[in-house]
Parts: sequence; C-alpha cells; structure tokens
Amino acid sequence: MHLDHTHDTAPAVGADALRPDGRRRALRIGLGGPVGSGKTATVAALCAALRDTVSIAVVTNDIYTREDAEFLLRHAVLPPERIQAVETGACPHTAIRDDISANLEAVEDLEDGVGPLDLVLVESGGDNLTATFSKGLVDAQIFVIDVAGGDDIPRKGGPGVTTADLLVVNKTDLAPHVGSDLDRMARDAREQRGELPVVFTSLRGPDGVGPVASWVRAQLAAWNA
Repeated sequence: MHLDHTHDTAPAVGADALRPDGRRRALRIGLGGPVGSGKTATVAALCAALRDTVSIAVVTNDIYTREDAEFLLRHAVLPPERIQAVETGACPHTAIRDDISANLEAVEDLEDGVGPLDLVLVESGGDNLTATFSKGLVDAQIFVIDVAGGDDIPRKGGPGVTTADLLVVNKTDLAPHVGSDLDRMARDAREQRGELPVVFTSLRGPDGVGPVASWVRAQLAAWNA
C-alpha cells in the first residue's frame, strides 16, 4: 500500500548548488524521524537500490556512538569510504538544524574524497516529531515514522510530519500485530500534509523501498535538470 500525492517538491537550485571549483555539488537529502522508525534500514535499502546507477554517499548522526554507520558498514551497502559518521554529543536537533558545521564538513569531505557524487543522504539521530533539517544542510527532507509507534502519529502532526518533503510510514507489515489502521493513517496524513507526498513501506515486502527510491530519483532528475 502506498499513498502518493501528485504534488512534486523539487529541490530549489541556486548559487549554493555549485562547488568552489564550479562543479555541481551533490543533491543532499536528509532523513529524520523518531527512534526505531527504521531510518537506518531505509538508508541501507536506498543505497542498495540506487548504488548501481547513482554515485552516492551517506552521513550518519548519533549522539555518542557510530552505531548507525557501523550498521551500514556491516551490511556492506556502500564501500567504507562512502560512509561518514558524526557524533553530535547533544540533541540531534543541534547538528542537523542549529549548528550544522560538523555535518557540512562531513559532506564536503565525502565530495572531496570520493566525488564527484550525485547524492548524499544525511541521516539524523533518532528524535521526535519536531525534527527538521536546516536548509543550509539539505535540499530536501524525508521524515520516517512507523506504524508500531501508533496510528495517531500523523494526526498529532509536528514539523517533521507536516512539512517534510516526503513522509514515509514504515513497517506496514506490523499493522495487524499492533492494531494500527493504515487507512486512518493515510487519511490523517492527507489532512496534515495537503498535497505533500506520503508513501507506506515495508522493507520486508516485495516493493520494499521502491516508492522512496522512485521519489529520490525524481528529486535527482529535477536537481540535474
């Protein structure tokens, strides 16, 4: 199941789209969401789906560890040199919205070290429904929630749910086991987000991360146009 509104949220392209040497920099997409929603698994699945056709790298954020980066390394979704870990040492909001310098440095290191890149995924540390990325860090934002967190999450709103360029409702395979109503979640998401797109995913299902990968490809096409 997935609900996909027709409204496109193409990333804005401005002067900051160019590197100092005049080359187009990579498109940067941030992934945020609550702890346990499946952000890292979504990043891993996106890397597997896109790596054969897209030059991609990842920046992960954890407060005191490299756990998310190590997950990606264990699953060999990308060569190690394409994965950078940022230890924020504080609330994840700080590193993705307030003081983005560590993340910007990690992105620039990746572009200098393994570039040219088409896409950099920046994964936030697990946070709450208020997590948003600075526009100085990313060009578009994906917000990941999961059905096990309760089918009232879309109705509760919050900046992550209401303003992200793409809302992903993950782990739909768990809905029958946790009593979540997917139709209700779809209706509530539509009321909160208007024409902004929403997709429902189960990384265990045959379609897996397909709807999210399709959206990312559309963002890349707009960025490169």
